[in-house]
Amino acid sequence: MNAERLSKRLAYLLRHAPHEAGLTLERGGWVPLAPLLAFLNVSRAQVEQVVRNDAKGRYSLSPDGQKIRANQGHSVPVDLGLEPQVPPATLYHGSYQGARVGIARQGLKAMNRHHVHLSADTATALSVGLRRGWPLLFAVDAGRMHAAGFTFYRSDNGVWLVDAVPTEYLTELPAPGQSGRG
Repeated sequence: MNAERLSKRLAYLLRHAPHEAGLTLERGGWVPLAPLLAFLNVSRAQVEQVVRNDAKGRYSLSPDGQKIRANQGHSVPVDLGLEPQVPPATLYHGSYQGARVGIARQGLKAMNRHHVHLSADTATALSVGLRRGWPLLFAVDAGRMHAAGFTFYRSDNGVWLVDAVPTEYLTELPAPGQSGRG
């Protein structure tokens, strides 16, 4: 199995369907690596390469190398064991044009995931928005949200997580090189 296909299978199994591999997510989202390797019929070295080379840092191996987890993005119940964090004053969210009306009405919602994902920089947020076509970029007034009592978490790969972002904390920004569109 090539690295890209293996990464997609890992994301699916660890975030959305561990039961398909006969796995149960432990506290922190961890699963034993050995049965996952057997289910996927891949080597430890192949999985370690995916974990090491994943540009988005989607996965972590436990310090003893016996377990693996997805760092965030789960649609199945999981306690990642993350502690609340004080966010930077501004975070960013990338989306796509088709979501504009819903975001304008309801803000950002977790949808089928546990949290809304936010980025510390515009480049990362734009790359997320570009996955589904013409991107939207939003600044999130995370400092004001935190002061108002919203709880933020930061996953191992630096993604900021929050339950929702109401519209009053959002400002749409022009995506670089896209003036005059929208």
